[in-house]
Amino acid sequence: MGLIRGAIDRVILVAAILAGGCVPSFIAQYRQRVGGRLDQVVLDLAPFQAIARRDFGGSLDALIAHHRASVDAAFLREGDAIQQMVDAAARLREAARALDADLYGQFAWLLRHVDWDLAGATWSAWRPAFDFSIEGLTFAICVGLALWAAFLLLWRAAAASFGPARIPGPRH
Repeated sequence: MGLIRGAIDRVILVAAILAGGCVPSFIAQYRQRVGGRLDQVVLDLAPFQAIARRDFGGSLDALIAHHRASVDAAFLREGDAIQQMVDAAARLREAARALDADLYGQFAWLLRHVDWDLAGATWSAWRPAFDFSIEGLTFAICVGLALWAAFLLLWRAAAASFGPARIPGPRH
């Protein structure tokens, strides 16, 4: 049993280090996607921003309020659409600022604030790459050791709950 656990635990350690070393490339691609979406929403808002500058003293909020004050249902929906773009731009700017940090800060922020739509789009196009920078290697080792330790804890918990195998020995 010890030989099997030893082999499994080495495989887990190596696989976890390799997986941890690929996380930085995923985060980099996620960050690029955030930037691309932010660029797109800013472009989409540009005509409305021009109207707001011309007719509402530069205030998109005033333009949106004007739309929402209308009795025309299509105009109301347009006001909601503009507000959604403004909200999306704010969320994407926050994400871009948060992802402009070191690898550990990016990883921590992503764990707490992941946008599942963006993560899914990133995952579908992601091509794993191992990060050989000092920060990437350190991250890979930390992730590998953490996952390996979790495996060892689970293994020991399972062994404790099932109890040691009791093979009757000779009686004296």
